[in-house]
Amino acid sequence: MQDVLAAVGPRLRTIRQQRNCTLAALSEKTGISVSVLSRLESGQRKPSLELLLPIAHAHQVPLDELVGAPPVGDPRVRLKPVRHGDMTVVPLTQQPGGLQAFKMIIGTDRSEPEPRTHEGYEWLYVLGGKLRLVLAEHDIVLKVGEAAEFDTRLPHWFGSTGEAPVELLSLFGPQGERMHTRAKPRDR
Repeated sequence: MQDVLAAVGPRLRTIRQQRNCTLAALSEKTGISVSVLSRLESGQRKPSLELLLPIAHAHQVPLDELVGAPPVGDPRVRLKPVRHGDMTVVPLTQQPGGLQAFKMIIGTDRSEPEPRTHEGYEWLYVLGGKLRLVLAEHDIVLKVGEAAEFDTRLPHWFGSTGEAPVELLSLFGPQGERMHTRAKPRDR
């Protein structure tokens, strides 16, 4: 941490000099005194957000550049499809636990629905084809652009209508991830 803080001052000086900006001009733009700016650049004053935010704004640079934050890693999810019979599941989230996102492609050779239950909550969105959803006593068909959400403790099953494969997005969260509020009435 000390090394990171020590490197801020020289970085501030370099950025200011690259912009051909004097301490007086930067002071005028930021409202920070010349003496504070000078001590900040020389490392005699510790950087704070209160000082760095106006400087970043004056130089039109991200705060990360002033403090030398490490570059952000590649945010793309590396898709690794998994096949289950005639269904291809592509996990779209990388972190285990919590809310999970999947892209699914379900073929046409589905057998009779076998509704199941488990803890959790699910949201489905149809991207292509038609999705048959059996949920408790409901048996419905969702078309492209339609969505459904349900508590997975209800007996449920979903798949293709059999006419053509169906492509969908699924968000699934463990039941414990949902917010539960319990409040007792106040004693009066």
